[in-house]
Amino acid sequence: MADIRLIEIKEDILSDNKNLADEIRDMLRVHNVFMLNLMASPGGGKTSLIVNTIRRMKDTCRIGVIEGDIDSMVDAEKVVQEGIPAVQLKTGGFCHLDATMIKMALDEMDLKNLDLVIIENIGNLVCPAEFDTGAHKNAMILSVPEGDDKPLKYPLIFSVCDILVVNKIDYLGVADFDMSAMKERVITLNPGITIIEASCKTGEGIEKWTHWLADEMNAYQRAVT
Repeated sequence: MADIRLIEIKEDILSDNKNLADEIRDMLRVHNVFMLNLMASPGGGKTSLIVNTIRRMKDTCRIGVIEGDIDSMVDAEKVVQEGIPAVQLKTGGFCHLDATMIKMALDEMDLKNLDLVIIENIGNLVCPAEFDTGAHKNAMILSVPEGDDKPLKYPLIFSVCDILVVNKIDYLGVADFDMSAMKERVITLNPGITIIEASCKTGEGIEKWTHWLADEMNAYQRAVT
């Protein structure tokens, strides 16, 4: 009887991806650039949060954005309108960004003239959580209209993030969303996570978000130098 040879493709892919992600962090360290990976569902408010971040931080740090999308340049165009350089990654069907894609984007960026790179990952709560992009911190957005049960359905993404922005809190008055229950579920998965309530529409909570991001960036850059 012939033998069957098992090849664990996912394990090999993730291992290769992690090695490249570490190389990306080494490259960013040379240029003293901090990189953030932002994840959320489609329509969660990733681009809106990035635009709000740019408007509050572009006078104090040099920002670049990597936009991931399956087949569109709409979000990158919004970033460029804010006077910020952007690289668009069109994945053609892939539901995540990985280290290989991010390395391609970074190779097109002038890293010596940047302090902060923000990755807008593909709108998805599953695949992006599995792939190390080389970012120093992971952030995610949960919007109020999505419901408070998402930590139960997609635990991995809540487990790998350093900060959760609960966006669209202006909907709380009309949505069946239990903030306390959601926070309890998230903290059970990830006790060290920071949670910020915000609204990109009204601006509430955005200053707390940008303060967190600036503090993380500054701490990284002090450690590097």
